Amino acid sequence: MAFQPIVDFANDRVWGYEALVRGVNGESALSILDRLTDETRYQFDQAARVMAIKTAGALFERKDLRLSINFMPNAVYEPTACIQKSLTAAKRVDFPHQNLVFEFTENERMVDPAHVQNIVEVYRKLGFWTALDDFGSGYAGLELLSHLQPDLIKIDMGLLRDIHLSHAKQVIVAGIVGIARALDIEMLGEGIEREEELIVLRATGISLFQGDYFAKPALMTLPAVPMLTRPIEARNANSKSIHPA
Repeated sequence: MAFQPIVDFANDRVWGYEALVRGVNGESALSILDRLTDETRYQFDQAARVMAIKTAGALFERKDLRLSINFMPNAVYEPTACIQKSLTAAKRVDFPHQNLVFEFTENERMVDPAHVQNIVEVYRKLGFWTALDDFGSGYAGLELLSHLQPDLIKIDMGLLRDIHLSHAKQVIVAGIVGIARALDIEMLGEGIEREEELIVLRATGISLFQGDYFAKPALMTLPAVPMLTRPIEARNANSKSIHPA
């Protein structure tokens, strides 16, 4: 597993980490997932969850840190049964299960949306967070959001790339933020690479961010976040130096 920090910029702290699948030699998640078959998908999904939780249990020093794990909705045949190994792993390493965030992506075509909705409802009752990843690209968009209403939306990096140069992107993201706020859903900007992108997104009211601008994913360790070591006064001064287009 590789871990990438999720930064709560408004409160000057790391909010949590996303666990990312990697090969033993650092191969990308896509190269690993492409090897899966219908017969191995469920077993892999279970093993990845357990490994992420066990590793986080060993690495996390703060009990309030959240662990965000990608999962495959099409690999979950029954949510209550399929979550038992994750719960057992969390108990063994004393990881608070209410700090688990399960991400599903709208880039994965959902064979049965009602089944996914059931997963979200069951996970919510069990105390987990649920997150819709890559929002703004993929198969369902706003219709999927209307059915699932997760706890967290991660706006797709394609919408955020060079947003400081695009009035259209700024208007679209502001609309998404408004919808999320009305539905009481937390927002996260992912794939941040430039300070200019961060400044524009902060102006919309988003406070959670993830991307190489803060720290690149690190294999089996928690990367430092240099941004959080800069004086707050310096960050505030920079934030006033650039204005949205």
